[in-house]
Amino acid sequence: MTAPEIRRRLKQLANPEKAKVLRGFFKTGPGQYGEGDVFLGITVPQLRGLSKECGSASLTDSVALLKSSVHEERLLALFLLVAAYQRGNEATKKEIYRIYLRHVRYINNWDLVDLSAPNIVGAYLADRSRGPLYRFARSRDLWKKRIAILATFAFIKQNDGADTLKIAKSLLADDHDLIHKAVGWMLPELGKRDLAAEEKFLKQHYHRMPRTMLRYAIERFPEEKRKKYLNGAI
Repeated sequence: MTAPEIRRRLKQLANPEKAKVLRGFFKTGPGQYGEGDVFLGITVPQLRGLSKECGSASLTDSVALLKSSVHEERLLALFLLVAAYQRGNEATKKEIYRIYLRHVRYINNWDLVDLSAPNIVGAYLADRSRGPLYRFARSRDLWKKRIAILATFAFIKQNDGADTLKIAKSLLADDHDLIHKAVGWMLPELGKRDLAAEEKFLKQHYHRMPRTMLRYAIERFPEEKRKKYLNGAI
């Protein structure tokens, strides 16, 4: 399928009522983080199914979709790039990683980041320098910072949590709820594999952690332990 053919297929799946709900859910109003984003009203399962239908789309067509103003086109493009990355050789993986970084301004909502960053950025950097993630973590851009912490999910799955903890520490003072949630999500994922490392980090930093971040980080703890953290009694 070419990009124009894929766009026609997406329009066939459009649901105006669902689009209205999604515009609210992804905060597209004036001054909100998703301001101006355009939705067709297509669900993630539908997009995953369509990505299999058009799995032979070229990287050029995937990039054309990624540069769209339509949210579902960008998400579908990322599904296509992830699939191409996973089946590609080393040269293809490198190309897709570079495509991702060159077009990062289009990866501009939390679902776009979460469903792609670990599988492309994290996967590519798993056996390479993680320097790009630290540069992203220092950025003023919300989505680059979220990419930085979410990409480390790939390392966590390989029982390597060092960069997760370093980047989490660097983001403790961030003022955005979506960063609080992202860090708070990665810490218990690390804890599934290395609870001692998560608890050591929490004991050192929980007094400084934004409340949302802390709540996410301790959500799998027994109730009594959660209360102690929330009451500052650890």
